[in-house]
Amino acid sequence: MHAALSLVGDDLKNVELQFRKDLESDVYLIRKVGEYVLASGGKRIRPMLLLLSAKLCGYQGDRHVPLASVIEFIHTATLLHDDVVDNATLRRGNASANEVWGNEASVLVGDFLFSKSFSLMVEAGDLRILKVISGATTIIAEGEVLQLLCTSDLEMTQERYIEVVKSKTAVLLSAACEAGAILGTSSAEQQEALRDFGMDLGIAFQLMDDTLDYTASEEQFGKEIGHDLEEGKITLPLIHTLMKCSDEERETIAAVVEKEILEPGDFESVFTLVHKYGGIEYTVSVANEYIARCKAHLGAFVDSQEKAALIELADYVVNRKR
Repeated sequence: MHAALSLVGDDLKNVELQFRKDLESDVYLIRKVGEYVLASGGKRIRPMLLLLSAKLCGYQGDRHVPLASVIEFIHTATLLHDDVVDNATLRRGNASANEVWGNEASVLVGDFLFSKSFSLMVEAGDLRILKVISGATTIIAEGEVLQLLCTSDLEMTQERYIEVVKSKTAVLLSAACEAGAILGTSSAEQQEALRDFGMDLGIAFQLMDDTLDYTASEEQFGKEIGHDLEEGKITLPLIHTLMKCSDEERETIAAVVEKEILEPGDFESVFTLVHKYGGIEYTVSVANEYIARCKAHLGAFVDSQEKAALIELADYVVNRKR
């Protein structure tokens, strides 16, 4: 992360200032909820990807900061909606917005952030970027619905799960990279390379996130541990375990997945099976495959500080602890 921050640290500070500006509204609650969620941390991976991609492609102007802010606005809107759908009470270790202000406020402020994002993109004035980012938001919405349809589905395959991950998570990282490439003077091949870099990075990012539900302590990880399981989310560590375990063990997992509320010992019984069959190790190995692929896409660019920073960012994704 150090190389990335040394290259775009000042731009990221300006992105934070841009948030405050873009959250201006006569409706007090919009500002309050928006500032709460934006201030609750996060590594700003998506804005960083846009800023680094633009730099990599030689961009010299001033439109990168507002667009990086838009990307984080869209991400924040999806978090607000996600937490309502998932009944989450924690987000990055803090009370989630819906826990503080209620579901109605979270959904409506999420709507504001989405619509504001489109106003800001139109102001940025590049139809190609508008097309990429608006296309991504449509796919994200489809991914959310697809995930809902896959709830508690013990037949979920790895291939189908990766499709959910692409649409729900990875497509926004991909759009951030591609938008940065469009801002700069990139060739069609380089634009495609950055788009694919972002997609593979986003898949690895989500897979590592999935392992944290089964490994981290609540202090380490700002979601309740076992929350994915309680919500009936079948992620890759569990998909792998279901492929390997006995019929009897499968019944144990099925009984837990179908419960509305987990009882003491439920999570532990699934946790034990995931570890018995190497679900975490398998997921990490798949994430590493995606990271290797994502770095390979950068072969379309000559070596530079920006390229090195993107490679460092990719390594950070698979080594982060939260």
